Amino acid sequence: MKVIIAEKPDQGATLASPFKSRKQQGFIEVLPNDLFPEGAYITWAIGHLCQLISPEKYNPQWKKWSIDTLPIIPEKFQYEVEKTKYKQFNVVKTLLKKPEVKEIIHAGDAGREGELIVRNVISMSGVKKPMKRLWISSLTKKAILEGFVQLLDESDTKNVFYEAYTRACADWLVGMNASRIYSILLKQKGISDVFSAGRVQTPTLALIVKRENEIANFKSEPFWEVMASFQMDGKTYEGKWNKEEESRIQTKEMAEKIASFCQGKKAKVDKVDKDRKEYQPPMLFNLSSLQATANKMYTFSPKKTLDVTQALYQKGIVSYPRSDSAFVTPGEAEMFPDILEKISQFKEYEGLFPLPHPSIMNNKRYVNEKKVTDHYAIIPTEQVKDPAKLSGDEKKIYDLIIRRLIAAHYDKSIYDYTTIHTKVDDRADFISKGKQQIKEGWRKVIFQKDDADNDVILPIVENGEIGNTEMAWVKEGKTQPPKRYTEGQLITLMKTAGKHLNNDDLEKVLMKTEGLGTEATRSGIITMLKTRNYIEVKKNQVFATDKGKVLIAAIGDKILASPEMTAKWEQRLSEIGDGKASPNAFMEQVRKMTGKIIQDAVNQAEGWSFEQFDVDSIQANSTRGKGRKKTFDSTPLGSCPKCDGGKIVDKGKFYGCSSYQKTKCDMTFSKKILGKTISQANMKKLLKDGETNLIKGFKKGEKNFNAKLEWKNNKMNFLFEGS
Repeated sequence: MKVIIAEKPDQGATLASPFKSRKQQGFIEVLPNDLFPEGAYITWAIGHLCQLISPEKYNPQWKKWSIDTLPIIPEKFQYEVEKTKYKQFNVVKTLLKKPEVKEIIHAGDAGREGELIVRNVISMSGVKKPMKRLWISSLTKKAILEGFVQLLDESDTKNVFYEAYTRACADWLVGMNASRIYSILLKQKGISDVFSAGRVQTPTLALIVKRENEIANFKSEPFWEVMASFQMDGKTYEGKWNKEEESRIQTKEMAEKIASFCQGKKAKVDKVDKDRKEYQPPMLFNLSSLQATANKMYTFSPKKTLDVTQALYQKGIVSYPRSDSAFVTPGEAEMFPDILEKISQFKEYEGLFPLPHPSIMNNKRYVNEKKVTDHYAIIPTEQVKDPAKLSGDEKKIYDLIIRRLIAAHYDKSIYDYTTIHTKVDDRADFISKGKQQIKEGWRKVIFQKDDADNDVILPIVENGEIGNTEMAWVKEGKTQPPKRYTEGQLITLMKTAGKHLNNDDLEKVLMKTEGLGTEATRSGIITMLKTRNYIEVKKNQVFATDKGKVLIAAIGDKILASPEMTAKWEQRLSEIGDGKASPNAFMEQVRKMTGKIIQDAVNQAEGWSFEQFDVDSIQANSTRGKGRKKTFDSTPLGSCPKCDGGKIVDKGKFYGCSSYQKTKCDMTFSKKILGKTISQANMKKLLKDGETNLIKGFKKGEKNFNAKLEWKNNKMNFLFEGS
């Protein structure tokens, strides 16, 4: 008799689906069959049944958040069963201990996390019996049956477990200690909240804050461009004035002079350049590219895309979703003609068939066994389903995956990009750019939101053609700050974080190890940054909050906020997974680095200044607990400017007179002005001196500005620098 342990209940049910079975409480009994002559028990974890224990369970003194107790470094890491999942753990443990059970089949997801989850459950049960490993990339009946026939030995994936276990312990050490030291030190500076920090989340946050700072510090400058409309033997097109590859003019007067000079003048086609570009069909999806595409097309968050794809995987209609590979093996490619034949029967896709290339078996762009890692690309399985029968979100994701596979069987698309150089009165140069589609190719299959599609189609003109300038005019513009990341771009940013390193060797490591985080964890990191109030997502744009900015300002240029640490870690962890490095030696290095993180924070804290941030908005998030009524500091901030004897105090959403109950004095000051919360310190200064300190980051429309606030003649005014 064998016990098969899956990672989740629905996965367990899917593994049981090829066999006759009876459902029991917390497990499924598989009846005797050719594969399991004595039958089998299929049970499951519920994600992580076990978790690393909290610091105080190692040492009661570690319960208190104090600098004196840091660094927290357990001699040996210990796991415990989550209280809410103890019932299921007991089911698994009971089955494992049955005397008739002679073998365990580890059937967790075929990856690091799946390896860790199931091995931890077995370890916590105390049972030591022979074990095999089911390692499959799809949950079709065919894949399940083939997987049970071709089980791996447990030693084949043991190093993957060591890598996952080491990663979990190292992340616990850094996260637990870094979060405590920065929370404690920031509280000493008057910012009372929990500041979570970690190996992946903090460098990711640092990249977001960096972009936020670039936007805040950007100074928009006006510029002017001269546009003209040309008539060449009945053919009309527009151009932009250009000199030495620069079209922007610094003064309106100069632009108007150029436009006036060109008005009605003779125009000649000086040169026509044509550049033909060929675009190969896109790669098959891995998780990151699927998340980025779904965000661009449908503004799905990365987590939503993963959840929906996981649901499709559980239905057996797409392959394993947490794949980091965009390639398939010849074995998968052999199945494509059959899969595509089934897809062609659906009305939505029938117009895309027959395919230009019936097979891609010999196309190394897609079929390359050497580039398939633990899993192949995300593809439709042979259990093809009509997308029309899926829910709205599932249909959208399934359609993206189907179209990527179809597009791989299409030709490249070809465009001619044309540049017309026009000379007015033999003096002023204008450039006109456009494109022409020569071959549609794979773009018939995939609809892309591409800015380049807005390029105009230019008429066909020849060198030396003579015409005239019908009209010339001035177009005003202003330089634009960098754009904020979308959630989809953030996934790509994490994946390519190596580009933000100055060290070429480490950059190569991060590129090889796929950047910050893994395919399986990136969406969770973004979700964590949201729930911890480090970032906000508005209209699919990622904003860093003042809490996020404070943490990154506090860490500064230290390694905790740099992708460099992740690069070094990922290199060593990858070596552990390959059996080429020692987990113990790695953990010793992590212990030393943890001490350095704490020392760095203590040394830096003396020079911290957070005047430019809205620290009051952070304090507001520190009130926790059900039924706890929030109270406000009634300490007087200064005398009321309206009545005798009254004091201005903090009343929560505004500052107001303490004498309201007695005298009905209605003197109030708004606590938030143009997006900035006015701190108590600035309110004190305003009441005492008539003006605040310089406050950075007021926002009006698209404009950001810095100013002091002045109270004069019973009115609040802005005081700008130099005024």
